[in-house]
Amino acid sequence: MSASDTDHPHLRDEAITGALPVAPALGASLDAASMPRRSTLVEPRVLLLCAIAIALGVGAAFIAQLLVALIALVTNAAFYGRWSVESVSPAGHHLGAWVIVVPVIGGLIVGLMARWGSRAIRGHGIPEAMEQVLLNESKIPPRITLLKPLSSAVAIGTGGPFGAEGPIIATGGALGSFLGQLLHVTGDERKVLLAAGAAGGMTAIFGSPVAAVILAVELLLFELRPRSLIPVALATVAAADVRYATVGAAPVFAMPDVAEPGMGALAVYVALGALIGLVSVAVTHIVYGIEDAFEKLPVHWMWWPAIGGVAVGVVGWFAPLTLGVGYTNIEDIVAGHLAVGALAFLCVMKFISWSIALGSGTSGGTLAPLFTVGGALGALAGFGVVAIAPQLGVDPRIAGLVGMAAIFAGASRALLTSVVFAFETTQQPHGLLPLLGGCAAAYLVSALTMRNTIMTEKIARRGVRVPTEYAADYLEQVLVLDAATREVVSLRTSDELGAVRALLNSGKPDYQHQGFPVVDDAGRVRGVITRRSLLDPSQPNMRRIGDLGLRAPVVVHEHHSLREAADHMVAENIGRLIVVGMDAPHPLVGILTRGDILSAHKRRLKGAREGGRHIRIRETLRRYTT
Repeated sequence: MSASDTDHPHLRDEAITGALPVAPALGASLDAASMPRRSTLVEPRVLLLCAIAIALGVGAAFIAQLLVALIALVTNAAFYGRWSVESVSPAGHHLGAWVIVVPVIGGLIVGLMARWGSRAIRGHGIPEAMEQVLLNESKIPPRITLLKPLSSAVAIGTGGPFGAEGPIIATGGALGSFLGQLLHVTGDERKVLLAAGAAGGMTAIFGSPVAAVILAVELLLFELRPRSLIPVALATVAAADVRYATVGAAPVFAMPDVAEPGMGALAVYVALGALIGLVSVAVTHIVYGIEDAFEKLPVHWMWWPAIGGVAVGVVGWFAPLTLGVGYTNIEDIVAGHLAVGALAFLCVMKFISWSIALGSGTSGGTLAPLFTVGGALGALAGFGVVAIAPQLGVDPRIAGLVGMAAIFAGASRALLTSVVFAFETTQQPHGLLPLLGGCAAAYLVSALTMRNTIMTEKIARRGVRVPTEYAADYLEQVLVLDAATREVVSLRTSDELGAVRALLNSGKPDYQHQGFPVVDDAGRVRGVITRRSLLDPSQPNMRRIGDLGLRAPVVVHEHHSLREAADHMVAENIGRLIVVGMDAPHPLVGILTRGDILSAHKRRLKGAREGGRHIRIRETLRRYTT
């Protein structure tokens, strides 16, 4: 038996036997043993989860349409003095300087709703949803389902420079969480429902079901497993079906057909992505710097959105296109409808307005503003390259598309979401390769220069550790037979207590353990017995081990994975498992301890360190040979 887990004082007799009842003499056998189940890709219960997710997708789609209608209603009332749910841009208002007052009033209302309703409605919603997933078993207060869309409709409808995607993601997630709390599902299942609602809402706004699934994986689920991926995918399909039936299947950002880029143009788009990646890092730092500045104001945070509304109103007076969601601005950028001067002006003013408003803690999304700023920068860079090196064949429209996706990829590090979202919302296949290269470059720059993202910085400051990568479970890849200790001291049912006691009192290390497996003369595991039972003075020396009360063993097959074995240890509250062979009569093979499982990680760590050492060696050789 391995000595790695034997001498710790907290490993009592139960460490090997568990809390199982004592079996009659020779009655404990492998048939009565506790053994882990084989892990499967999905359980039948996932069918129920899929049905609920489909219903959530439909519900989130209608809630998304309701949010759009609410935004339009508030916009019409605030800027045009009429009651209508017809979508309209606030840029065409005739309020003059009075336009400054409208966002301030909106900020006051949002501040009051946050103060007396729920502080969780502040911000763009995704970090708050991430926090609930990571710390609170995906339990979002039900009132958020109502307060978040209402506050966002007020903030955006009164000119707030935000998109509707963040609020609807938060609202759809709150709906899924609320339903999960009503149905009393597990924490993991509630997380899936939260992600399904969020993804369904995003799909309904943008008609981007694939990107919504990927966003759920990258920013909410923190896993890529069939049990979560399937329900979320079905929810987005249901939401997309509702959107196509009510709104249509046309792309949200209509873009003229573009030509396939050549090698020179593709290199420019990748370089542009890297440049935009630096911008995304700066944007993130500036936004949180402004938020820190608001924290220092000598007034209650309830008034901050109104103060941010002053900046929104002033900027909106000079640049009306910065007011509201601005989806038409994004479409104009990728369609090439804006001149250089208009692009530069929109980029600067939108960023000023959005960053101050977001830092003030009002309610609204980040995706649309980032797309506007990044798209304008990309298009400007594209026009510059065309003027300097027209032979490269750079298209400013593709450059704008790359810019808008790359800034989100760098700021959020949701790489695949950014690529697929830009593709789905424009439906331009020739833009896919530039998007992939540009977003990958932005992601690289961001990962090298910034620890937290625009989505995680807020909750990281609260001490929440957010997963940053999705690696395969190493324990799932290692079999028990490769990690177990095979040199096991066992007792036989035919052994007499006197002989065994002599060995226990001999001082030999092999007989100093707190428990021993018991096998019959054929090598089959019959149970386990503790040192305390063996030394019980009420039992005569002539009695055989098999006549004592043996406990049913807690076992694992040699072809189980270490993940299954580790989960079994946790479930049984023990520190070691008896390992048996797969073939009848299932002979004793060895013992698996906690220490054996930890030792299995040595190979993984060794491989990672050797890889790093080889890279350093190559770098050293290159330095001395050049």
